[in-house]
Amino acid sequence: MGKVTDIAVNKIDGSPSSLGEYDGDVLLVVNVASACGLTPQYEALEKTYQTYRDRGFVVLGFPANNFGAQEPGTDEEIQDFCTTKFSVEFPMFSKISVKGDDQHPLYSALIEEQPARTELEGGGLKGMLEKNNLGPDNDTDVMWNFEKFLVGRDGSVIGRFAPDMTPEDPTVVAAIEAALG
Repeated sequence: MGKVTDIAVNKIDGSPSSLGEYDGDVLLVVNVASACGLTPQYEALEKTYQTYRDRGFVVLGFPANNFGAQEPGTDEEIQDFCTTKFSVEFPMFSKISVKGDDQHPLYSALIEEQPARTELEGGGLKGMLEKNNLGPDNDTDVMWNFEKFLVGRDGSVIGRFAPDMTPEDPTVVAAIEAALG
């Protein structure tokens, strides 16, 4: 398997791309959804993007409808929602599947490189998901919307954070700053 930056993806407008477009940048790859309890993280993701973008940091949003059907819209509807509700400027991509039989190759590669996630200390998301039989099928699956993968300047996956760890969480900030050097 090649680097995650070599895998073909489509931008939200349908044009072909890959993470290679951001070679040399530090990337935060996030599976996003418009109708999730964690959706307000769009605001924090955009703020983090604006804070670090001049240092070579990019947030990449990948809409996914894998969890509670919380991203039912078309790419156009998702783009409109992100722009009008959260003034998102970071790059957004076409809706993909992040788990299951139709899992996008990007997510297969991200998980293969970083099978374990950093959990939020005292975070209740995992327990709530398990209690409601919504948890991941195994420990390596993406847990829920807004799980975050940190990709270093060299294209290797250097961090993975639970959905309930916000971009402003000190652990996430420290990892981003360390990656930026």
